[in-house]
Amino acid sequence: MELEKILEKFWQLVIDYTPKVIMAVITLIIGLWIIARISAWLTKAIEKSGADLSLAKFISSLINIGLKIMILLSVASIFGVDTTSFIAIFSALMVGIGMALNGMLGHAASGVLLLIFEPFKVGDLVKIGSNQTQGTVDAVNAYNTTLKTLDNKRIIIGNSNVMGNDITNISGQGEIGVELVYGIAYGGSIDKAREVILEVGRSCPYILDEPKHEVFVTELADSSVNLITRPFCKSEHYWETFYYMQENVKKAFDKNDVDIPYPTMDINLNK
Repeated sequence: MELEKILEKFWQLVIDYTPKVIMAVITLIIGLWIIARISAWLTKAIEKSGADLSLAKFISSLINIGLKIMILLSVASIFGVDTTSFIAIFSALMVGIGMALNGMLGHAASGVLLLIFEPFKVGDLVKIGSNQTQGTVDAVNAYNTTLKTLDNKRIIIGNSNVMGNDITNISGQGEIGVELVYGIAYGGSIDKAREVILEVGRSCPYILDEPKHEVFVTELADSSVNLITRPFCKSEHYWETFYYMQENVKKAFDKNDVDIPYPTMDINLNK
């Protein structure tokens, strides 16, 4: 009799739980299949948007894990398991992980914003922050942005630090003005110095015809009259233009007897 009761209970459990097991298996298989398709689609969509591959995989993996947890909770609920406690534990766990990874998640979120708003792109010459960190953007990764300086140093900045600071995109517009200041002696001719600077500009192979290259007096300084000029060139020729003008203006000043003064000071002595 005891064996019959055990068998009766066993078959009753089989009858009660077989539909649930079948439903759970079907839910699990279909759910995992859908999640795999969503993850693959999402990764391709982020890659097509021009985002970094590592960032695409990072975002896809986060969504993948979240969806799988939802599937497992759904399967548990099919068997009549109260998932409220699991959700509470999972939420507390996520809060703890979020606090532990606060910095990393902040950098990742900032990386997403950089890719969405695109204040710069790879190859742009930029200045970042109050200390004017300058370099050419080499890569925008999941957690940091890499700049390459003129002397081939690599500067790695956390993405949240990039987004939290002022960003000056020097070359992202395609054309750029190279700001230069030259001081001449008070006894020198402004018009002569202006013509010398313009002549050097005309000989520079990188300077564009438009906007027009002009020279103006910007300051009557303590020991010099300062002339400012801002010739425009293609962004990729910024440094070539800068160095060409600096060297050849000095040579042209020497050739045309345009004096670049040293700082001077008049001292009056009272007896």
